[in-house]
Amino acid sequence: MSRTIISLLILLLPLQSVQAKGTVFLKDYLDKCENSEADAMPAIRAALDCCARTRAGELVLPRGVINIRPEHAYEHLEAISNNSQSLKRVAFLMKGMKDFRITGDGTTLMFNGFMSPFSLEGCKGIRISGIDIDYARPFVSEGRILSAGKGWMELSFSESFPVEIRDGLAVFLDKDGVEYPYCNLLEFDTRKKEVAYGVHDWWLWNNVLPAKKVGENAYRFEREDFDGMTPGNTMVFGAAQRLHPAFTLWECENFCLEDVNLYNAGGMGVIAQCCRNVTLNRVRVVPTPGSDHIVSISADATHFVNCKGYIRMTDCEFRNQKDDATNIHGWYMAVDSVLCRRSALLRWRNGAQCGIRFLKKGMRLEFADPATLTTYAHLRVRKVEYLNSEYALVKFREHIPARVRPMDVVAEDDSYPDVLISGCYIGNNRARGLLIGSRGKVVIEKNTFHTPGSAILFEGDGRFWYEQSGVRDVLIRDNLFLNCMYGPWGRACISVGTGLADKEASRYHSNIVVEGNVFRGFDNRIVNIYSVDGFSFRNNTIEMTSDYPEKGSASERFVMEHCDNTIIEQ
Repeated sequence: MSRTIISLLILLLPLQSVQAKGTVFLKDYLDKCENSEADAMPAIRAALDCCARTRAGELVLPRGVINIRPEHAYEHLEAISNNSQSLKRVAFLMKGMKDFRITGDGTTLMFNGFMSPFSLEGCKGIRISGIDIDYARPFVSEGRILSAGKGWMELSFSESFPVEIRDGLAVFLDKDGVEYPYCNLLEFDTRKKEVAYGVHDWWLWNNVLPAKKVGENAYRFEREDFDGMTPGNTMVFGAAQRLHPAFTLWECENFCLEDVNLYNAGGMGVIAQCCRNVTLNRVRVVPTPGSDHIVSISADATHFVNCKGYIRMTDCEFRNQKDDATNIHGWYMAVDSVLCRRSALLRWRNGAQCGIRFLKKGMRLEFADPATLTTYAHLRVRKVEYLNSEYALVKFREHIPARVRPMDVVAEDDSYPDVLISGCYIGNNRARGLLIGSRGKVVIEKNTFHTPGSAILFEGDGRFWYEQSGVRDVLIRDNLFLNCMYGPWGRACISVGTGLADKEASRYHSNIVVEGNVFRGFDNRIVNIYSVDGFSFRNNTIEMTSDYPEKGSASERFVMEHCDNTIIEQ
């Protein structure tokens, strides 16, 4: 029997002293494992097992750096919206736990390789605080631009991003020789630590980007349409997949994340699905302090789907992530066929949603026209049978309306979360700030935005992303919008991006109030909305700057198409 297995068996024996107190100290398990400095995963498993068996109220993590490797991690098959479905290695896998805290003391959890830090399923009353999450090797790769011209650029890479040339292509590695695939490139301004002005994504198909080594630490990349790169800037090679979010929550309730720093993750920072009452307080998504890294995590800072109760993000910092600060929405499935008067076959049309099983007996579903997203019927679910990861057979209590057609979209329409986003910094990232799609009460106040695209975007789509939205009560007040729109991701600072084929016939969003804010920027485009019923813009201050080249014209300051009940008061 190997030393590792013997250590695991010893560690699984509970410590009587900690059982009596209701608090488990990870340090006790680290001390019992002879290799814990290199890999704390066996000790973490033993401590979590003790917490579950003894119903402990708290797991305390020691100060300092805790190294965690995937070899002894839990394994869990996860279908995560807008991330990559796969069998994942997970460090902290928690199922059905209640009224439990994980408390760090300036603790850095340093992950190695392809693994997920936290995955919670069916938990209630969980609070995690006082930790930093980082990876020994980020999931993106970053190179400094040495020189560039039409159809080529030359880059150098720091020790953080080992690279080899194989068969004429660049292969990025970690110290163990594990590959880090990429599928897109994006240029960042190294000095400002933000997306470079006016740049766009370079998407790669089949990861084909010819490369060769041309110097001691110089690599030449060629592509016919390369042009306009700036020497001294940083080129970021984006991860090919979103495999490992930092926190994955499924059907959890009363979850709180407080005083947590997310420096790296191989997916989203926090992704909550079908959860009720989620609080993020003083959560910081930023690049690793003391490093030369430009990017923090490799996707959205936060993402909430089909949640209820409330979502609260207060005094947070969402900086330099590779996608939006948050996206709050529901799911649309599509009608594949009507089988009889009360039964229909539904299908996931967005591959990034396959495998998600959110339909429940008794759930109220809306049926909507995908061209207008206008709801035309509601039915209650009597029974659900998931045929596989793509199709679900649903039987309803009522008759299915005769007008239902294939490709019409279906979503839960029972209740929606109230949202508070207050006192946060949002910027320096790729794309947009807040994508808001809850039909509950939404308050966005006292935040600072510095985004290369729209700071606040109201979306919803039943033909591509299949994300349910349609806001009903939004208040945007006392925010500072500082030099937003320095990239290509949006039509205005506050805008609508709903995927409607028939904008004139729809009034998908309603009751949006924008008041008491300061818009300080170089771009004249402040508001661009369509298919909205009820929009008020009042008591706001608009100040032009010369910090970037001026964009837009005075005629584009407020663009409103196919809208009702709009008020613009400057």
